[in-house]
Amino acid sequence: QVQLVESGGGLVQAGGSLRLSCAASGRTFSNRRMGWFRQAPGKEREFVANIRWSGGSTYYTDSVKGRFIISISRNSAQNTVYLQMNSLKPEDTAVYYCAATPKLWTTFNVGDYDYWGQGTQVTVSS
Repeated sequence: QVQLVESGGGLVQAGGSLRLSCAASGRTFSNRRMGWFRQAPGKEREFVANIRWSGGSTYYTDSVKGRFIISISRNSAQNTVYLQMNSLKPEDTAVYYCAATPKLWTTFNVGDYDYWGQGTQVTVSS
């Protein structure tokens, strides 16, 4: 059974930092791309960043370029996808979701991702 479990969300002041983690288990993800999405109240879920399971080929939405960094840690005990978020802004406030897609080339489409975590709330105060 595939499990993606996010953690690390919370309340932070504008300009602050948070690191989100996504623990991935239950299958091999070696032929997949991992992504982070977010959904603010009343808005559609939107792409934030993604990375190949091998650790290369990262992509970011324009609004987070230069502030967010996606990375992967792979070992026998635990596989984890991280999203380091710096210089946070109130408009970054959302529920953040980890997801996996079988597409090796980058995709920003929610429908292309077939595994999702439960989400973690990030709130940035002004």
